[in-house]
Amino acid sequence: MTTAASRRSSDRRISPVFVGIVAVMAVTGWATWTGFAEQPGVAVFLFVTAAWIVSLCLHEYAHARTALHSGDISIGAKGYLTLNPLKYTHALLSILLPVIFVIMGGIGLPGGAVFIERNRIQGRWKHSLISAAGPLTNVLFAVVCTAPFWLHALDGVPRDFQYALAFLALLQVTAALLNFLPVPGLDGYGVIEPWLSYNVKRQVEPFAPFGLLFVFAVLWIPSVNTAFFDVIHSILDSLGINEIQTYCGQEFYRFWQGTNEFCSVS
Repeated sequence: MTTAASRRSSDRRISPVFVGIVAVMAVTGWATWTGFAEQPGVAVFLFVTAAWIVSLCLHEYAHARTALHSGDISIGAKGYLTLNPLKYTHALLSILLPVIFVIMGGIGLPGGAVFIERNRIQGRWKHSLISAAGPLTNVLFAVVCTAPFWLHALDGVPRDFQYALAFLALLQVTAALLNFLPVPGLDGYGVIEPWLSYNVKRQVEPFAPFGLLFVFAVLWIPSVNTAFFDVIHSILDSLGINEIQTYCGQEFYRFWQGTNEFCSVS
């Protein structure tokens, strides 16, 4: 017999899918650290990709958990608290597209979405916090990735692992910055939306499904892309990571293109 308590327990039990992704991250992180893999780029690719997916899962979990504590008790039944990426409303947007964009352009494209029943939640601050919780997770992930650099604790850390962490930190910073843009459809707009007038929200609403595509299109403009990454590298530089480290991390990540000789010997 299934009781309400057992259902609630299963709603919050960590998914084997997520555990498997974490296991891949751990094993390939070890392989990157020890140089176990014959081709280090393969280990870096798998480690960074798995870690990136883990961060996407945590991003969506943060939205869901905050919504649960804010009054949306339907969250658990939707499976969002299990950290299973297959439970998201749009698994394609939440996982597949962000991974493809990392492979193509080294951009931490924000994913999305968990369906939150906003009518259950009272208070503008709660709505804003729910939207902010996701990108704040990326910020926390970036702090963890960059910690060995700004703590000057790199002695004994293998070069390949440093490069992998630097590239992963770049992805987290880009994801946080892009997500916080006040563009309809992104979390940044979700933060300010509760404070806008009803008329403004109605005028903006039709554009929400296209916000992410708009941001991506704008980033293809060379001058905008350059300015955006100048900001990203300034942030990373303040955290102890230079452009060479992120560049070499991306070079190792794209192992199928061949690694730049400079990165291989530096």
